[in-house]
Amino acid sequence: MKYYRFLLPAFLLLSIIGRAQTKLTSFSPGAIWPDDKGVHINAHGGGILYNDGVYYWFGEHKIAGDAGNRAMVGVHCYSSKDLYNWKDEGISLSVSPDTTNDIAKGCVLERPKVVYNKKTKKYVMWFHLELLGKGYSAARAGVAVSDKVIGPYKFIKSYRPNPGQTPFYPALTPEGDKINCVNPTHETDKFFCRDLPGGQMARDMTVFVDDDGKAYHVFSSEENYTLDLAELTPDYTGHTGKFIRIYIGHQTEAPALFKRNGIYYMIGSGCTGWAPNAARWFSAKSIWGPWTYHGNPCQGPDSQITYGGQSTHVLPVAGKRDAFIFIADKWAPKDAIDGRYLWLPISFKGDDIEINWVDNWNLDVFKK
Repeated sequence: MKYYRFLLPAFLLLSIIGRAQTKLTSFSPGAIWPDDKGVHINAHGGGILYNDGVYYWFGEHKIAGDAGNRAMVGVHCYSSKDLYNWKDEGISLSVSPDTTNDIAKGCVLERPKVVYNKKTKKYVMWFHLELLGKGYSAARAGVAVSDKVIGPYKFIKSYRPNPGQTPFYPALTPEGDKINCVNPTHETDKFFCRDLPGGQMARDMTVFVDDDGKAYHVFSSEENYTLDLAELTPDYTGHTGKFIRIYIGHQTEAPALFKRNGIYYMIGSGCTGWAPNAARWFSAKSIWGPWTYHGNPCQGPDSQITYGGQSTHVLPVAGKRDAFIFIADKWAPKDAIDGRYLWLPISFKGDDIEINWVDNWNLDVFKK
């Protein structure tokens, strides 16, 4: 059913009328982005999976008004072969009408990411989940699976990761850097110790599959004061218990992880509610760290507010060398469906990264 399309505000419909058949050849960050039917793409806080020559964009389906900040429909999917023009593939994961279900209509279901497991031949979707009527107290990770890339996805479970498990530490890690619930090193260690029996909080998140096929779940934890990077089980539907803590004591959310020339990169943001703030980036030579903080990758006017957006994903462009797209959301909490997308090319200065605002651009920028 497509009943949710009629929830699109009239001003959006009028702004894109007649554009349904127009083929796009470039990106216009922050502009209305029509799908194949001329409707503004509805896939917020999302991620993109490249599969058999096609890109699939999964994101939060929003409705108009403040209610759109909750999951009233589910996870929307779009497909594209060129990244400019997107076909509406419908709802891949639907919320449940059962109010006792973990993904009940009206819950908070954010930042869905889909990865493909070559061994099981399953598509696995992870997302941040807050239970219906519980505010942001649940802080769970949810997982669903499908035999087909566009779904439908079957919800499996939600929970807090790694109950009873302490972090992994590389060899030669000083004892003072390790978690100690008797004599905490950091003020925020108390959150880790508080949640140790039942599992760590899991909010803003992403999933990353490495070259060797191992998958990792990265999420804001400990009241968002720490990022956890946790290894997933071989079928990608659970946690192994091995994880590390990154940038302890600093509120960080919106993680987006990628790899280039053997170096791992991660972009994130601070925590200022819906208001944009300065992005931050990290790098590591091993997935297990140490991870180094490098500051703000954005340059120029409005760089201190990430041009009005917040990171959600970094997309490697298939078939192109050193071609990575920084993907961010420009949130509209008072009218959620009007959220916009900021896609910008990432530049490399040696092993450092830089992001600059561009009003309009296309993939030819990577030829330079």
